[in-house]
Amino acid sequence: RRENPAGNGRVLPMAFLSSMNIVASGLTAQQLRLDVVGENVTNSTTTRVENGEGAYRRKMVVFEAKTGRDGFRRAMARASTGMVPSGQAAGGVRVTQIVEDPSPMKLVYDPSHPDANEDGYVEMPNVDMVKEIADAMAASQAYSANVTMFNTVKTVVSDGLQIGK
Repeated sequence: RRENPAGNGRVLPMAFLSSMNIVASGLTAQQLRLDVVGENVTNSTTTRVENGEGAYRRKMVVFEAKTGRDGFRRAMARASTGMVPSGQAAGGVRVTQIVEDPSPMKLVYDPSHPDANEDGYVEMPNVDMVKEIADAMAASQAYSANVTMFNTVKTVVSDGLQIGK
């Protein structure tokens, strides 16, 4: 904590640490999202999973905002003063769960396949490469935006420290 340069007696927290935590949570969440996309692509032809329950089922990441209880107006008021209420995290994102996609599996006719049913159809994973590529692109863009924000915060802090010299 340090004294507010405006001289009004308020004590400002090191808000950049909160910013770094928010950015770090976004980086971690998007990295996990990319990992799940990679798992989906890798298993796009897996017709039998370890526990023997049929073909691989596509997975999806579910995000949740941290401290999402504040309304927009209240969050903006806090941000404009640079104050974060004591005991309250600044925000960010977290992964709440990784869920399986409930969409139906694809059936492919291949009577010679060892996992073919009595009619010659093989149950294939419900992984759609177009969806996976789109999801990977979105996660990559979000990750890149978080890296840009991290670098911006780092520059602002560095410049602020130079002012004090």
